[in-house]
Amino acid sequence: MRRIWDDAVRTLGGAPDAGDLVERYAEPHRTYHNTFHVASVVRDSWALADEFAFTPEERAILTLAACAHDVIYDGNPGDDERASAAWARERLAGLDEEHIARVESLVLATIKHSSDDPLAHVLLDADLAILGAEPAHYDRYSQAVRQEYARYDDELWRAGRAGVLKTLLDREDLFVTEPARQRWDAAARINLARELQSLV
Repeated sequence: MRRIWDDAVRTLGGAPDAGDLVERYAEPHRTYHNTFHVASVVRDSWALADEFAFTPEERAILTLAACAHDVIYDGNPGDDERASAAWARERLAGLDEEHIARVESLVLATIKHSSDDPLAHVLLDADLAILGAEPAHYDRYSQAVRQEYARYDDELWRAGRAGVLKTLLDREDLFVTEPARQRWDAAARINLARELQSLV
């Protein structure tokens, strides 16, 4: 991951400084939002990016945002993303402000999973790609997320998780980009419905 970060920074004309990027994703309390997750988001964002005419600079910005989007993770939605965006800004000091601001905005887009930026569309779709995984892989994901929210008892968890799943299933489009819809939408809806059924 450090090499991926460093290469992207160099593409944008900067001097790499990944700081504690690798160590953050290896923190013991992360059972889902860990190194495997961020590597998957980078991989899937690159796969989707191949479908679009992004410049090398745009791909580098996308890569940095994918690497940074969960670098701070304490199970506090909104606060975690804002802290991750601030971490990225600090690490990218020395790059053109335009590049820093765009990485920052992409990370912040993961709070509400909404943006008008085409790069954000790819990042957000890659972040949700796990929903369309093979059933066994999806089940490991849902179990890992439950572990990250172990502070909540089963009743609270089931109610909250069911609400999230219903919201996702009610969306006309789970994914923003057409390539992502083709790759993951059908399987994602099956996985989400199956998990929801297990909670009710």
